[in-house]
Amino acid sequence: MLPLSLAARLGSAAALLAVVGVVAGPALGARTHATGTAVTVTATEFHFKLSKTSVPHGSVTFTVVNKGKLPHDFKIGGKKTPLIKPGKSAKLTVTLKKGKAAYLCTVAGHAAAGMKGTLTVK
Repeated sequence: MLPLSLAARLGSAAALLAVVGVVAGPALGARTHATGTAVTVTATEFHFKLSKTSVPHGSVTFTVVNKGKLPHDFKIGGKKTPLIKPGKSAKLTVTLKKGKAAYLCTVAGHAAAGMKGTLTVK
């Protein structure tokens, strides 16, 4: 009788694991899906080019690449990158609310020369 009882227990354990896998699978998948949005920002004199003109609200990671000849930074959502030397890049992750998000280079005179804009957040 003991082998039958052990077999029954193993069968029950396997069934339980299958049910847990079916129930937990979608929840785990949803977690990996909500990782945020990625935007590449190219900085030159005196212009920013964003890979997207609008993003969904929530976490957004900006990869800022300086293809210019002068150092630049990128400020949005109350945060900014460090000064980025020519040929270098930096990442900045911010949480944005629905509406318009202004961005700019905070180096003296750069925003006035055109290094600014607005990102639409849906």
